[in-house]
Amino acid sequence: MHDSYFITGTDTEVGKTYVTAALLQALIASGHQAVGYKPVAAGADLAPDYQLNSDAVTLQRASAIELPYSAINPVLLETPCSPHWAAALANTPIDTQVLSQGLTHLKKQASPVLVEGAGGWQVPLSETETLADWVVVHQLPVIMVVGIKLGCLNHALLTAEAIRARGLTLAGWVANAVDPKVQHSDEMVRYLAAHLDAPCLGELPFDYRASPAQRAKHLNIRSL
Repeated sequence: MHDSYFITGTDTEVGKTYVTAALLQALIASGHQAVGYKPVAAGADLAPDYQLNSDAVTLQRASAIELPYSAINPVLLETPCSPHWAAALANTPIDTQVLSQGLTHLKKQASPVLVEGAGGWQVPLSETETLADWVVVHQLPVIMVVGIKLGCLNHALLTAEAIRARGLTLAGWVANAVDPKVQHSDEMVRYLAAHLDAPCLGELPFDYRASPAQRAKHLNIRSL
């Protein structure tokens, strides 16, 4: 078990937070003091008088220890769009040192830290830097969330290839059912299991009413 993992997705809206919260609960149930970390969030969508991001709040609530919101999400950008553009609109460049300091702070208090990305693997933080660049600096093993839908095979294989091309380890992947109407989902998961060369940590059914603890029962974290 590593002291931290980076959670990326094959696209935006594939359920990274949904899966990360379930992974946190699975780790906690196994005796780990796991916490979530959302270093950059674009979209202040809760509490009009005190801006919060709903994904970060979900991770805060699913973590093993109580932490202030700012420890979970040090950089919150108001506009729900690519972080580099949200930062430009706010005239607030993203300082990756702040992201690194937040990770170091959490690693002193808990293990493992599950670091949830924003959007997909190559999401930009500025005109010259991506969040993937920051992950490389910290050499974080990566867990990939695959939204099981039309096109996911291509997206998953390309994302896995890009992760490994940066010299990082794909520690595992989770199949997340995001489209209840998709056909041949079992075949999609079978194909990915045969071609990703990384352990499948579980398949989450389409049920957004399920709690993180309920979803955790569909996961197998022993290979982490």
